[in-house]
Amino acid sequence: MIEERGRITTVESDGFWVETIQRSACQVCVAEKGCGQKLLSRLSGKTALIRVLSGHGELQSLKPHDQVVIGIPEDVVVKGTLLVYLFPLLTMVGAVCIGALISSHDIIVLTSALIGFILGGVFVRLHSWLNKNNRRVHPVLLERLVASSDASVSA
Repeated sequence: MIEERGRITTVESDGFWVETIQRSACQVCVAEKGCGQKLLSRLSGKTALIRVLSGHGELQSLKPHDQVVIGIPEDVVVKGTLLVYLFPLLTMVGAVCIGALISSHDIIVLTSALIGFILGGVFVRLHSWLNKNNRRVHPVLLERLVASSDASVSA
């Protein structure tokens, strides 16, 4: 499970939005000291908004500004990465092969490559839209760290 700490920004009827600072990869990367990504992330304050689907029991106790830990299974990240990056390239290569069989003109092969890449991207987008409410591919709430009211009382 890949875990990330964040702050709840909005609570909705079917889930909530969490703002995180993107630094998970830096904590596990072997090139941590030789890479400037961690420094750039710290300087720019680059954040991400992540939607977390949740059950109604969890939502009643959550409020904006609560600190939480969310997680997503590693296999979901790997499969999603392969789908987003590899599938459009494979459809492009397949379309190039078909275009080369049809004609040896470069413009035909180039056009078929573009069509294959675009069709692969459309398929990825369709797959994403069909799975937008699939709880298996969304992050889950693992832990509530500090409630917003608790933080103001202890300060």
